[in-house]
Amino acid sequence: MPQPIDEHSLQELKQRLTRLKRPVQLVFFGQKMPVCNNCREQQVLLEAVAQVSDRVSLEVLDIEDDTARARALQVDKIPATAVLGEGDRDYGIRFFGITSGFEFSSLVEAIEMVGTGRVDLPPDVAKLAELIDRPTHLEVMVTLTCPYCPKMVRLAHQLAYLNEHIRADMIDAAEFPQLVQRYRVSGVPRTVIDGRPAFEGALPPQSAVLEIIKVVNPAAWDKIDAQMRALRGERKARDAEPGHRYDVLIVGAGPAAMTATIYAARKALDVAVLGKDTGGQMVNTETIENWPGIPEVGGQELATLFRHHAERFPVAERLGVTVTRIERGGGGDFLAHSDDGQTYRARSVIYCAGKQYRTLGVPGEARFLGQGIAFCATCDAPLYADKRVAVVGGGNSAFTAARDLLPWAREIHIINILPDFQADPVLFEEVTRHPNVHLHPATHVRAFLGEDRLTGVRLESEDGQQRQDLAVEGVFLEIGLVPNSRPVAGLLELDDQGQIPVQRDGSTAVPGFFAAGDVTDWPDKQIVIAAGCGAEAALAAERWLKGNKG
Repeated sequence: MPQPIDEHSLQELKQRLTRLKRPVQLVFFGQKMPVCNNCREQQVLLEAVAQVSDRVSLEVLDIEDDTARARALQVDKIPATAVLGEGDRDYGIRFFGITSGFEFSSLVEAIEMVGTGRVDLPPDVAKLAELIDRPTHLEVMVTLTCPYCPKMVRLAHQLAYLNEHIRADMIDAAEFPQLVQRYRVSGVPRTVIDGRPAFEGALPPQSAVLEIIKVVNPAAWDKIDAQMRALRGERKARDAEPGHRYDVLIVGAGPAAMTATIYAARKALDVAVLGKDTGGQMVNTETIENWPGIPEVGGQELATLFRHHAERFPVAERLGVTVTRIERGGGGDFLAHSDDGQTYRARSVIYCAGKQYRTLGVPGEARFLGQGIAFCATCDAPLYADKRVAVVGGGNSAFTAARDLLPWAREIHIINILPDFQADPVLFEEVTRHPNVHLHPATHVRAFLGEDRLTGVRLESEDGQQRQDLAVEGVFLEIGLVPNSRPVAGLLELDDQGQIPVQRDGSTAVPGFFAAGDVTDWPDKQIVIAAGCGAEAALAAERWLKGNKG
């Protein structure tokens, strides 16, 4: 076997490791050949590094024989190298694959950081990293021939060293092709956050940390983003005031509400927006392919564009709250009560609260909602890697969820109460051609099974003749939605589906009260339709306000 480190690199390494002030322990996990062809090469490399300095030690373990140690260090693949500090202190720094090529520098930098305690990060970036306040797993997909990848690996390891909530892995893409497929890696470095592909490229440290915060601490990101846009003159929104009387109060934060906000603000109306989740349902869609002018855009990205556009106007807003009741107050004004105990007043209302996911109402469902039963495969698919899951439903939503799960789940069971599936033929074919997808037509879910965690679903055929308990670890409900119309049930009459009846301009039976989007009885539910109806409702509200001055 050739020398793992050439003479020039060896001399440089010796000089760098003389700076170490603390012991550094390298823990290597491999497996006997021929199972792991590259394990021996990585072990030889680490042995050569350890020989250079008496402050660097090497512990060689077998992942099969030392399972407890592997589990403690969260090592689940080989070859693996953990860089630990004095007293076996774990900073969450890992390398999966061979640390040769350009990634040899990443290994040396990690050893230097642990051995000297020095982190070369700008103070403002280190301060930002403190906002990562929950357990966060960073994976940086690299190739050994990529000169830019070490920048992201180094940053990830620096963050792990500084922040006990973070663990950071370098992963050689060539060594783990299954992860390349799972994370849809088309270029490196590719940074993955908690099992979800996040961003590509060697971003500047501040930009990279902000991208991580955006995922792991959205509330903090919103504040930072708002401040930055305000400094650039791109945000004029302000906080909504409960004691103020607005021209129009817009309830919701999805495409109908944001478009209504833009059009109402452009008419110079005094506007306040109250909403829970920016973007509404579209943030649960990974890719939107029918927004005019943009052939393909992420749901979260489009939601952000909507919000940023609306906030370019001097509107008042209170996001993160739910309106619980709307009533008519004294003088004919509308009063909107929110779940944070505040009341907002306006001369008119545009109600765009959308819909929420429908549930089955069967035993065990309430217990496992959010604990094995989910609604968003786009969000939660990475949590079910190599697991058996079920999707309940038979339309486009169900098959889109199944498609999102394909790179992750070991088995996917699609359960539909109808004998036929209603998904578009192209989508149906795309999903069902995979051998790990199993269809269960004319089948009811009668119960969710499990004690401390979800372990399965009880199924029954339409005719009641057949029953089975299907073992799954996750279930995604894709059985439709119900309108969020309860807050206005005492104000106007709803249709038999709980929707708000509207005229073509969004007006309702209550003068001054308008509605738009999926909460209404408008027959088609699409983002573009919701946006158009939001615009129409805003224009109609402006006309009504002109004719009803008060």
